[in-house]
Amino acid sequence: MSSSWNASDVTPDGAAWLASAGTYPRSTLALWEERPGAPVVLPCGAVFDVVSAPSMFGRRMLDRLWDDGPGSGPVAEVRGRILLFAAPGTAQRLPALLEWEEWGARDRRETTPTDAVPPLLCHGTGDAVTVPAPSGSASSVRRSASRWLVAPDTRQPWLPGPEVLLWAAVRAARSAVRISIFPPADQGAKVYDVSRRR
Repeated sequence: MSSSWNASDVTPDGAAWLASAGTYPRSTLALWEERPGAPVVLPCGAVFDVVSAPSMFGRRMLDRLWDDGPGSGPVAEVRGRILLFAAPGTAQRLPALLEWEEWGARDRRETTPTDAVPPLLCHGTGDAVTVPAPSGSASSVRRSASRWLVAPDTRQPWLPGPEVLLWAAVRAARSAVRISIFPPADQGAKVYDVSRRR
């Protein structure tokens, strides 16, 4: 795993940004002030969209974003999935881009690197996601099975759009496939000991 991104607590500005997604931001902030270890459900679509990926693949995407690309916006891990916070509108556009890339196409006879990649779930307008608590002790993280990998730290964080996340997903899929330059061994071939050659 890359060491470029680190888990940290949400800053007060980051908490204000998250809370601004809800209908009652001051109530959310008051809840977090009273119980900073409480996760909450926030709506998507206005302030951010969320792209959800299975943990291993999501971490590969995160590595590609930080090692080879522009970095990421806030990122959380919730119940075995990686939540990549994205620019509003991403949830509507990304599925079409993935389809255009023939993501996970099963009707072709040959297999491609993307066939083994699980689908990405895109949450936008009309959807809501559970976000981890702004701060948490190790015990509360274990109980809730959620934590921030890249915590929100400003009132206006940079959020990747659909093209950036498509690029990261394609790169992550390619890195997941090991390609050998050697053909598979012929099981019926005779083996000769060339070390005994005169």
